[in-house]
Amino acid sequence: MARHGGGHGWYGKVFGAALGVALLAAGASTWTAQAGAPSPKAAASAPSAAGGHVERVAVTIAHASDKGTRGVNITIDDGPDPEWTPQVLDVLKEFGVKATFCMVGTQAQAHPDLVKQVVAAGHRLCDHSVSHDTTMDKKSQAYQSQQILDAERMITEASGGVRPMYYRAPGGAFTPYSRKLAASHGMRPLGWNVDTKDFEQPGTDAIVATVQRELPNGPTLLFHDAGGDRSQTVEALRRILPQLKQQGYEFGFPVC
Repeated sequence: MARHGGGHGWYGKVFGAALGVALLAAGASTWTAQAGAPSPKAAASAPSAAGGHVERVAVTIAHASDKGTRGVNITIDDGPDPEWTPQVLDVLKEFGVKATFCMVGTQAQAHPDLVKQVVAAGHRLCDHSVSHDTTMDKKSQAYQSQQILDAERMITEASGGVRPMYYRAPGGAFTPYSRKLAASHGMRPLGWNVDTKDFEQPGTDAIVATVQRELPNGPTLLFHDAGGDRSQTVEALRRILPQLKQQGYEFGFPVC
């Protein structure tokens, strides 16, 4: 998500308890390929925090779409949330669109049923750290590692064994170390081209206008399904998805 509010944001309230749980638990899940995703090869693999081995991926931050120049990637950050994630899923299903859900570890751990629903619907998972600390790039490598790898484990366990394919730093707070670490665990660093600013609740019209104005900047769109009232996001998606289809865009996933 965009770097709004600074610090830990609304996840700061739950970080202390979640960190204690995260540090005590140990992952034991093995890779299960997500819908539409290639299975990892045994060669050139690296240990995974969730157990087993995964193929290393590129350390560069992904923005492009696997659907090419007319592709659009819908990415949804900060959930899952019991009120808003089901509504986002309903809209995506209505228009036959697949998306990438960038999940916060504590949220995934609290709502494993929703993580499983996301996977069952054919969407992809993305590691968005344990506690959504937008100042991660100012912290130690040990802290960055804990935030990324514990979230990877929490999301994988919540999903029933499906690992996140991407890592999106909170607020875009990537570092060379965090990108390398995520890539070594099979998670492509994921950026965005269009920040819809839906987190600020600017109104549905404003969100839609931002997408139409800024889509020439690139295909990866940033929305949110948690962190507050996301009704504007749901309605904006309901308008944007058919508009983009009518304009000849095809919905895909970020390149891996």
